[in-house]
Amino acid sequence: MTAAERGAEGGNASDAAGALILAACAVWTLISAAGRETRPEGVLLALLAVAAGFACGRICGTLLPVATATAASLAALGAALVWRHGMPGATATVDIAPGHTGAAAALLVLAAGAACCAAAAARTEWLRFALRLLALGTACASLRLGSVAGFAAALGVLLCSLAAARTHRRLLGLTGLALATALMVGISWAVAEDVLPDGLTVSLEGQLTGNRVELWKDAARLAGQHPALGIGPDRFAELSPTAQQTLGSDGKPHSAPLQQAAEQGVVGVLLLGAAFGWLLYVLWRSPRTTSVALTAGAALTALAALAVVGNVLSFTPVTAGAGLLAGLASAKRPIGTGGPGPRAPGGPTVAE
Repeated sequence: MTAAERGAEGGNASDAAGALILAACAVWTLISAAGRETRPEGVLLALLAVAAGFACGRICGTLLPVATATAASLAALGAALVWRHGMPGATATVDIAPGHTGAAAALLVLAAGAACCAAAAARTEWLRFALRLLALGTACASLRLGSVAGFAAALGVLLCSLAAARTHRRLLGLTGLALATALMVGISWAVAEDVLPDGLTVSLEGQLTGNRVELWKDAARLAGQHPALGIGPDRFAELSPTAQQTLGSDGKPHSAPLQQAAEQGVVGVLLLGAAFGWLLYVLWRSPRTTSVALTAGAALTALAALAVVGNVLSFTPVTAGAGLLAGLASAKRPIGTGGPGPRAPGGPTVAE
């Protein structure tokens, strides 16, 4: 069996795994919503957006990888600047919901990731420089929106992309990104459970704001009371005292893992982790270069970091953009560019 055939088999396996995971997420959402006054439409729409974005990225990335990634970056940049005060596709309970600035910052992170992926795939030096300059511009745009976290995340994506250009072990890099995400989730849960040392807790609360920490504590309490099925999709606003007492609350705990734990129980959290793990697995099996795969992985990890401390996944353009970036970074190479490079034993194509 040739390397190309093995790569195709790996791609088919990752696609099948993704379909099963996304289907399981949808089924569990309906199970956790059964028999209660819940609103699972937001979760189902997010899953549909990820799947649609991924399919679109796969198709367009196979035909015109650099042009598509560049267009996606410019589109995300423009959308973030235009929609910073009111992004469409929000599953919020108020007209002007908090979190729009965070969602715009998430779009800028995805824009930086797409620009860096295009730079990694570009063949000429001047085009690489221009695309990385675009990525730097998206990071600076986060400062214009007032999101220091978004600036740091987008700049981190750019720096990771530069480092990835000299990296050949994509499995090691993707594993590091997965561990970093797990660490961030663990810290957020520790804050919610109030188990960190007092000095560290006070420092984190100063960065996160007291209201957000109280929302997290409500989510952890609800998760502990309903560990199996959770309270049901989109019911956090009804059962959280902090959300009810907060003026202009959007009814979200502003943390994707804690929201899943509260609304869909332990299984919901495991499925959320499986979905993120699947995206990283897709990048590991990708026939694209290691630089492209690690750059996309860094962008998705930065997005995960924003999702741990915000409600960015409640906005359809963000979830669709995440799927699009993963699809672009895992698309087959265009015909005429040569087949996949040498394959490491038991691993994906090594391409640099």
